Amino acid sequence: MLKRRTFLLGGAGAVGALLVGWSVLPPRQRLNTSAPLPTQGSQVALNGWVKIAADNSVTIVMCKAEMGQGIHTGLAMLLAEELDADWSQVRVEEAPIDKIYNSVQSIIDDLPFRPDDDSTLKRTTVWFTRKAVREAGTMMTGGSSSINDLWTPMREAGASARAMLIGAAAAQWSVPPGECRAETGHVLHASGHKASFGELSSLAAQQALPRKVELKNPADFKLIGQPVRRIEAASKINGTARFGIDALPDGLLYASVVMCPTLGGTVAHFDATSAQKMPGFIKAIAVAPYSGGSGGVAVIADNPFRAMNAVDAINVTWHDGAGATVSSAEVGRRLAQALDDSDGHAYFHRGDVDAALSSAARTVDAEYYAPYLAHGAVEPVNCTVQVADGAATVWVSTQMPALARQHVAKVLDIDADKVDLQTQLVGGAFGRRLELDFIAQAAAIAREGGGHPVQTIWSRAQDFTHDFYRPACVSRLKAGFDANGKLVVWHGTSASQAIVPESLARYYGVPRIPIDKTTCEGAFDQPYEWPTARVAHKIVELPVPVGFWRSVGHSHQAFFTESFTDELAAATGQDPIAFRAALLAQHPRHLAVLKRVAALSEWGRPLQHAADGAPRARGVALHEAFGSVVAQVAEVSLGPNKLIRVHRVVCVIDCGLPVNPNLIRQQMESGIVFGLSAALQDEIVIINGQVQQKNFVDFPVVRMNDCPVIETDIMPSQMHPQGVGEPAVPPIAPAVANAVFALTGKRLRTLPLRLA
Repeated sequence: MLKRRTFLLGGAGAVGALLVGWSVLPPRQRLNTSAPLPTQGSQVALNGWVKIAADNSVTIVMCKAEMGQGIHTGLAMLLAEELDADWSQVRVEEAPIDKIYNSVQSIIDDLPFRPDDDSTLKRTTVWFTRKAVREAGTMMTGGSSSINDLWTPMREAGASARAMLIGAAAAQWSVPPGECRAETGHVLHASGHKASFGELSSLAAQQALPRKVELKNPADFKLIGQPVRRIEAASKINGTARFGIDALPDGLLYASVVMCPTLGGTVAHFDATSAQKMPGFIKAIAVAPYSGGSGGVAVIADNPFRAMNAVDAINVTWHDGAGATVSSAEVGRRLAQALDDSDGHAYFHRGDVDAALSSAARTVDAEYYAPYLAHGAVEPVNCTVQVADGAATVWVSTQMPALARQHVAKVLDIDADKVDLQTQLVGGAFGRRLELDFIAQAAAIAREGGGHPVQTIWSRAQDFTHDFYRPACVSRLKAGFDANGKLVVWHGTSASQAIVPESLARYYGVPRIPIDKTTCEGAFDQPYEWPTARVAHKIVELPVPVGFWRSVGHSHQAFFTESFTDELAAATGQDPIAFRAALLAQHPRHLAVLKRVAALSEWGRPLQHAADGAPRARGVALHEAFGSVVAQVAEVSLGPNKLIRVHRVVCVIDCGLPVNPNLIRQQMESGIVFGLSAALQDEIVIINGQVQQKNFVDFPVVRMNDCPVIETDIMPSQMHPQGVGEPAVPPIAPAVANAVFALTGKRLRTLPLRLA
């Protein structure tokens, strides 16, 4: 008889062999979907990314959400370039849910390694992670990773389709494929043969998928690198663009919600007597907390305004959640206490920091603070769901379509393949549409709609008071110098909540992991060549929902790191740019960006006074985030009541090969305005578990009359393209703060920046 021990050992050996075999195989293909792409009319799919119709139209499949960042244009350019398509014939459509569309690079970027780490451990970890995510990851738009992630797959898809079209033409003309070429939507032969992609599409679909394709040399690019207009721009101008809130299926009803004012609270009891008497009222229901949100009451009515009026008439008794005792002042105290009690987890450690500090001829230390922040997207939180015949259709603006489908299925207790999720254009997200609370909630409400589609729309107040906020954070920094004023040691420790563990718990119901690179990014992963250093973070658990906010940890850690770097330059009487340059000897890419921004901003040249006679000053910041290096110089003055005014921002970015300069400049401007709003005006204040800010009047964005002149310079590069959507946000707050110090001699260490 086979003994149990023998069976277990043999089984373990077999599993081990399978794992070893799996580990040496390359990552799975990202070219063909598990099921054929749906087609219409004369369309044929040549792979999982592109369809061509007889009318010569080219439809490129998009697995990334268009949130205003222009990603549909940038990604379409990659495929169209290799396909040699006629750009005027290119269209885009949303991708189905399939593993080939899983976001890989965003997970790679969340691994706790510095960008300049070239260790075997990092390379091995990246290899295994890339393979695992391809199988077990999810479709996602985030982390400024879309172009980086799909740079190769979409180009390979275009090159493969081109090879199939050429193969079809060559077979039809009885000539070798190598004698044919593709050009602007046609295949040509020196003999004079010429056929459009549309004419060849059905024959091309019968060609075998190429086993290997050769991608273009960047010197041969015709589309990539050009300032191509956004592919969705016309639809946004003429009103045909469809955002989540534009979903209007037949028989549509509307729902409005009011949620517990205390974060995480639930409904104890509600009385809908008054609401039931109001015109258009259909039904009132209690809604449980979903996917990390709060509980509330929803009213379904025949139009959105009647739903909003009726829900205001509901009398609700609440069960306050665990957050009822939390206030912003208490949060700050608890974060500071955490730094008193713990050294945190070290994400970067070099040399004996304690010895270096104790032997330093001089030390400088400081404490910084950043508050909670809301996302404040322009399009209100909304989701439309129809539940009928054991299935559901969902129209929603989301960054997480596959997970959204799973959460809807769980709420409705149906299989995920019974949920048809139709991703819409996103009217601003900045990370908010990575959350699933409003989608699951909308599904639960629509279940009560009697088979009608129901569109749930949150009021602006519900959005601001029930967001997943950028965490509040405290950072303590200390540095030491030798007798000659040379920096010899850097020590930084911060404390905040951790987004990734909380998000994974919301998304998948898994236990919270003990570390999170995003808490310390922007602090441990910067290029400065500190001789001795320790950079660490302490995770503090608090009953405030936190989530991914544009540039995540970089958004506040850059303020801490770059402000303190300026403090060190000032403490030793050195020029801020020269001080940074001395710490970048082994980082030529960063040094080039720094020198470029100095030249373009005319650093060191006296500034003229503002129009009202107020003196002006410059401040600089350099930061690497999402693979891109950005330097900014801000020019500021003070207005009435010591109001900080920013007149000009010079921004230089090295984002690798610039796919579309127009999109890059737009995102630099967008990021600077977004970051300035947070730097000068915005914070979320919590009192007894209740968020005090309820609209843009309480959480303002920079307006046109306050917006500085923004000048963007893009460094030439042949490096793999890197992130663009978020890297402009982190440097702007420290650049402004450093300019304020140069102007006033006062160091501002708390956001938002205020002198009065």
